[in-house]
Amino acid sequence: MGERQPLILVLDGQGGGVGRALIARLVEQLPQARIRAVGTNAAATQAMLKAGAAEGATGENAVVVNAPLADVIAGPAAILLPNALLGEITPAMAQAVGASRGVKVVVPSNRCGLLIAGEEQPLRHYLDSCVTLIRQALDGQGGER
Repeated sequence: MGERQPLILVLDGQGGGVGRALIARLVEQLPQARIRAVGTNAAATQAMLKAGAAEGATGENAVVVNAPLADVIAGPAAILLPNALLGEITPAMAQAVGASRGVKVVVPSNRCGLLIAGEEQPLRHYLDSCVTLIRQALDGQGGER
């Protein structure tokens, strides 16, 4: 058997814009990774699949089932907060993300009532930084969890 492909779980809600943009970068820069999109709603999942995710699922149970399997979980910072994204992130979703052994890499956003110290950057800079951090996390794991 070959080496196990790392699993990157990209989680997003609402229109899936952050997840879509992040997946587009990941597909380009980490073609060896398996990218699974999980949306809090069908529109978010569809947007992320169009960006190139290998597979996708929707809803709370999809987050709960997939979070423990991920080597990396990425998305907007709101995925860490119960009731964020206008209530789309359920407490069970936030719990599953937080309890996962996977590395969490989040895109800062002040839209969810979470302020992250540091200089505010354009979204594209945060997305590029996320890809760099994901690459470093995967390199440090050597493909194993």
